[in-house]
Amino acid sequence: MKRFFLPLCLACLTQFAIAQNEPAPSGDENGFTGKVLETMTTAGYTYVLVNTGTHTNWAAATQFEVKVGDTVTVGPGSPMANYHSKSLNRDFDLVYFTGTITVAGNDAAAAPTLPAGHPAIGADQSSPTLPPGHPALPGAQSGQSLPPGHPSITGKSVAPNLDVSGIKKAKDGKTVQEIVDARKKLTGKPVVVRGKVVKYNAGIMGKNWLHIRDGSGKDEKSNNDLTVTTTNMVNLGDVVLVKGNVSIDKDFGAGYRYSVIIEDAAVTVE
Repeated sequence: MKRFFLPLCLACLTQFAIAQNEPAPSGDENGFTGKVLETMTTAGYTYVLVNTGTHTNWAAATQFEVKVGDTVTVGPGSPMANYHSKSLNRDFDLVYFTGTITVAGNDAAAAPTLPAGHPAIGADQSSPTLPPGHPALPGAQSGQSLPPGHPSITGKSVAPNLDVSGIKKAKDGKTVQEIVDARKKLTGKPVVVRGKVVKYNAGIMGKNWLHIRDGSGKDEKSNNDLTVTTTNMVNLGDVVLVKGNVSIDKDFGAGYRYSVIIEDAAVTVE
């Protein structure tokens, strides 16, 4: 079987657990198999319309060879409702963006085609580890790192009960609580904050998304957690220094709204 891995630069917004209101899981986000009714390739990615025998689903992954009539198995992925592809100039009611698609009968061992500018697999970069319960990659043992830029297969990489005590406030910086509480005054302004990565998803809309906490604030006041987007890569549990501008009241659609977020930040692992 030939497997194709979704890289860091997936240019789409998927429904994943960076939001405070996560969608209820559907059975198909755990994967499905069927015959290809339609396929198209654009911007380094291949879309397939799959007939499972009971219904049809669109799925997308890194560019690969497939034709109408092929049987494919779509690995666990993240559903994106009402998705508009700019490169295709087409609207999709629902697309499953997945880490792997297997084409039946294709035993070639060629590597997936990476979009221009994508870091080479095996490059010397920090990479996320396999989340708990994630099936081992081909030739890999449980606990090994995913290739650089490989997103969470489930889209729900959460490190439970991470200890965020003892994190020192950054020099000339602010705490998570201070940023959340003063978000209106800080809108559009640069901030520096140190925190621990408690939630992480890579390769969403061309960015990596993380939640950080530093022990400040409280759950009941919703001021102890801060969402950050960046092109830098981190791991769950890393202590990071974040530098970026504050945005408020951001609405990315599909129910994902943020009262405060730091976008396009420079993130350094300490």
